[in-house]
Amino acid sequence: MQKLDNKKSQTYQMVLIALMAAITCILAPLSIQLPGGVPISLTNLVIYITVFILGSKKGTISYCIYLLIGLIGLPVFSGFTGGVGKLVGPTGGYLIGFIFLAIISGYCIERFEGKVYMYVAGMILGTAIAYALGTIWFMYQMKVSLVGALSSCVLPFLVGDGIKIIIATVVGPILKSSLKKANLCI
Repeated sequence: MQKLDNKKSQTYQMVLIALMAAITCILAPLSIQLPGGVPISLTNLVIYITVFILGSKKGTISYCIYLLIGLIGLPVFSGFTGGVGKLVGPTGGYLIGFIFLAIISGYCIERFEGKVYMYVAGMILGTAIAYALGTIWFMYQMKVSLVGALSSCVLPFLVGDGIKIIIATVVGPILKSSLKKANLCI
């Protein structure tokens, strides 16, 4: 009987990972294109909430599934784009940086359960690393200075990303608690 329960649990975990990847595929393409070439999207908000629900490892796997779906050409990246060209293009560093965002923010959420300031710190640190990787790649691709890249790729997003972190910090625990009460959380 234990093996059956374990098998059901593993199946459920895979379904929940796939569901969160699907939600990312639905929400991430919704974006606003800014003049500097880097769009405002919901990708990082979905990642923050995903790691609240799934944790660091499974949340990162979910994001990587989304990334692979986009890499094969399905239009799941910002602005309903997809393909390898997006990854090697000017904003590809942010797509890779979001892997670290999931790992770091998920780790802090798991490790410091109930400590909101650590959730926020983890999301800020993960976002900063995503910004760093994305900005370096943008500078290389677009042949712009650090100041130019920061003014195009980071500064316009700070307030919005702060709001996303606040939303995730409020909504994430509520969703996780609701899923636990319904016996649906991993």
